[in-house]
Amino acid sequence: MCTAISLQSLQGENFFGRTMDFSYPIEPGLYVIPRNHQWHSLATMKKNIDHYSFIGIGQETDGMLGFFDGVNERGFAAATLYFEGYANYELPLENKEPVASLDFLHYLLGCCSSVDDLKPLLENIRIVGVPDPVTQKAAPLHWIATDRSGKCVVIEQTKTGIEVIDNPIGVMANSPDFHWHMTNLRNYMDVSTTQEQKVNWGNVSLIPFGQGAGTIHLPGGFTSPERFVRTAFLKTHANIPDNQAETIMTCFHLMNSVFIPKGIIITDRGTYDYTKYIAFMSTNTCEYYFKTYENNQILTASLWNYNTHGTQPIYLGSIVYPSAV
Repeated sequence: MCTAISLQSLQGENFFGRTMDFSYPIEPGLYVIPRNHQWHSLATMKKNIDHYSFIGIGQETDGMLGFFDGVNERGFAAATLYFEGYANYELPLENKEPVASLDFLHYLLGCCSSVDDLKPLLENIRIVGVPDPVTQKAAPLHWIATDRSGKCVVIEQTKTGIEVIDNPIGVMANSPDFHWHMTNLRNYMDVSTTQEQKVNWGNVSLIPFGQGAGTIHLPGGFTSPERFVRTAFLKTHANIPDNQAETIMTCFHLMNSVFIPKGIIITDRGTYDYTKYIAFMSTNTCEYYFKTYENNQILTASLWNYNTHGTQPIYLGSIVYPSAV
């Protein structure tokens, strides 16, 4: 369960971020991957080379380093979200290169300079499932990506194959597929930032209880369709921020509407599905801004503060810092 958005300021700076909602224990850390770093594919053990350096949040478990989100030196940013019931890894390879779903985000951040690089890149690969050490199964995933231009796409591999889908609203959640979510928005065309001052039912005059009556049909739950609709409405109707500082604050305010506290969602395994962290990236400056469940303070890190010409990943440490309050 996660939600992602892209958001542009009036000055044209594109920010991209997400909530990480998960019911399994994870230890997210911040990493810098240098340009020309060599790593081995989980699907084929083939050696890959990162053409671009990037900064990302991920986790290393049993020698397996996987990423949840990140932005590279060219301003290409992407994140992975759960896609239960729709992701399909059983497609024939047809002489295409297999890329493990756990590796796919790393693969994109190391290879793509912009969203335009995606379609030719994906013509030659198939995503395959490799069990991860946290869930012990091949995680069903899909991806959202953007770049400095503000262009945004969704990448989904279903029974019909890999598809790169233009995302004009700049929002993504979990299942169903992205086309379904966009069609579902038509059920909420009556949601509005304003409200009728008074309506008459025969001889009876009805007035709203106060401001906000136009949002009465906005869904308030935490299912993927509800989070998609709520985030899409808030993002497209909030004031466009003027500068970087205003954009960062707007991003976090928007995501607070889908923040899941512990205890609200309990899985059939008896575990809590809650928001582990919220993170945003500037595609212009390659800076990260994040806060965690344990600490509401917004922390930051920049790709350019570290050596991007080394040979090994740089582990910046866990992003979980307990609050001093």
